[in-house]
Amino acid sequence: MKMGDLLIKGGRIIDPAQGLDEQADLLIEKGRVKAIGKNLEETGQAVLYAGGLVVTPGFIDLHVHLRDPGQEWKEDIASGTMAAAAGGVTSVCAMPNTNPVVDNHTVVEYILRKAEREGKVNVFPIGAITKGQKGEELAEIGDMARAGIKAISDDGKPVANAEIMRLALQYAGMFNLPVISHAEDPNLAADGVMNLGPVATILGLRGIPAAAEEVMVARDLILAEMTGAHLHVAHVSTAGAVNLIRQAKRRGVRVTAEATPHHFSLTEAAVRESGYDTNTKVNPPLRSQRDLEAVIEGLQDGTIDTIATDHAPHHRDDKEVEYNYAAFGISGLETLLPLVLTKLVAPGHLTLAQAVALLTSGPAKVLGLDRGTLSPGSWGDVTVFDPEAVITVRARDFYSKGKNTPFDGWQLQGKVVATVVGGEVVYRTREVDIGGGFSRS
Repeated sequence: MKMGDLLIKGGRIIDPAQGLDEQADLLIEKGRVKAIGKNLEETGQAVLYAGGLVVTPGFIDLHVHLRDPGQEWKEDIASGTMAAAAGGVTSVCAMPNTNPVVDNHTVVEYILRKAEREGKVNVFPIGAITKGQKGEELAEIGDMARAGIKAISDDGKPVANAEIMRLALQYAGMFNLPVISHAEDPNLAADGVMNLGPVATILGLRGIPAAAEEVMVARDLILAEMTGAHLHVAHVSTAGAVNLIRQAKRRGVRVTAEATPHHFSLTEAAVRESGYDTNTKVNPPLRSQRDLEAVIEGLQDGTIDTIATDHAPHHRDDKEVEYNYAAFGISGLETLLPLVLTKLVAPGHLTLAQAVALLTSGPAKVLGLDRGTLSPGSWGDVTVFDPEAVITVRARDFYSKGKNTPFDGWQLQGKVVATVVGGEVVYRTREVDIGGGFSRS
């Protein structure tokens, strides 16, 4: 990626990593943050006037499915990273359930090289835990670590064999790699399509019990405690799972966790209210109101370390079928900020600074990324947004190839107006005039 010079003037800079929240200018030179201060001098570089806007470190999404290689009709690196840029996300972690699976250095290198050519934002590959994600034999973890992966995961499939998971944690610890758990007992989940409960019974749909997640979270926490390795629990969705992680953290277990916007924005009732809209079908499923409230509480008290989209784009043919046969997944990159502001900040569950931390310094710490801050010398990755703007979600306008969202038509608060990667503006709305000022519509 190109490295640029940029002066962002007059914005409200929020950088939780530095405890910073003030009106100031931000100067980026040669792709790195040079200075934050009042009335920084314009010396010929591009200028973005950010009066009335919030300026933060670029958002980091730890859980994105780019579908590349092998399913480029659903998404590819070019479209997925453009969707990320539109969502204010400057770094994405690409999950390994591609075709071929990211289980060796060759596929890792393919992703990195293609991202260098076509990517709008930083792409950090996640390697598979097992070869072919079959759960039978460890992948070439050390080989992939040398190639540049940031964690390992069989996301999309649980590692059912506890001994394989133990070995993965033990081996990954040698390379200081987190193990990202897709916590789901395949026998308890079976062929369920939504949360097990009264709504599923009324709708005549097969249910996935909360225990399917909680059993595996408990197992993986025990293994993490046994090995001393870093476990990261993906897409936490149940009250029981939140509590298990909270207790483990108190015991000193090296565990981190993430929550998705759809799990703190929707409940199982959405399946009924939408008339079986398959865009509400996601794994883990939308849960009960009690579970949703527990996820928010976990975000409030630090049990859950980060918000990640689990961006899972699908072609319309995968969704425009009967509910039982539809693919799981929501296209989430472009609704990330508005859902966080609307569902967490506006109701007072989180302060704006707390929400920004969950999108920046939180995920950076989880994977040990040199991002998530605007301290001098750090990468010039920046998100600029209008926290007061009201938008209407239009799935047809998504940059992502995946238009599968249950939020189509929703009015939400918050709008990303510019995204900067290494000092280069990779996305901006028409309201932003680089070098010529800013006007709010």
